Amino acid sequence: MKPIRIFLADDHAVLRAGLKALLSSQPDMDVIGEAEDGETCVRRVVLQQPDVVLLDINMPRCNGLEALTQLRQQVPDTRVLILTMHDDPEYLRQVLASGGSGFVLKQAPSDELLAAIRAVYDGGIFLHPQHTRVLLDDAVDKQKEQEAPPVDEKQARFANLSEREAQIFKLVALGHRNSEIADMLHLSV
Repeated sequence: MKPIRIFLADDHAVLRAGLKALLSSQPDMDVIGEAEDGETCVRRVVLQQPDVVLLDINMPRCNGLEALTQLRQQVPDTRVLILTMHDDPEYLRQVLASGGSGFVLKQAPSDELLAAIRAVYDGGIFLHPQHTRVLLDDAVDKQKEQEAPPVDEKQARFANLSEREAQIFKLVALGHRNSEIADMLHLSV
């Protein structure tokens, strides 16, 4: 079986060196290239055509999300796994919407990273269980929005009225004069 060809893109040289040592110790993995910024990453990945790219989000000269979008367009068969320190659901949503194959936190155990690489190489998507929960919550919220009864445009205009304001508005709509409304609702004019 041929090894998984991996490209590393992170602006921290020490992190890239550590990742390279970890991945090179695996019999089924081979690091074939590195980049310290998004622009260089895209250029080298297009030339080298790795199986999997480990991509940081915060990099100079083209951030990871921009690089991800370009990689999906230029090398659609290469799987992109985001490796980041940002545990932010919005980043997760952006990564998946841009075609990323997974999202791993830098603070994750090395076994999790290795499992993620193998999963995306095999065509899967890798998410930590807490990130799966975020996506499930999003799906439930979207379903609730779709099931909500449609709001009549006229009702929507008056939805923010207080109960008292709504009473007054109804009486005006029925044709009552201000003085009559004031008497009915015990208001001073």
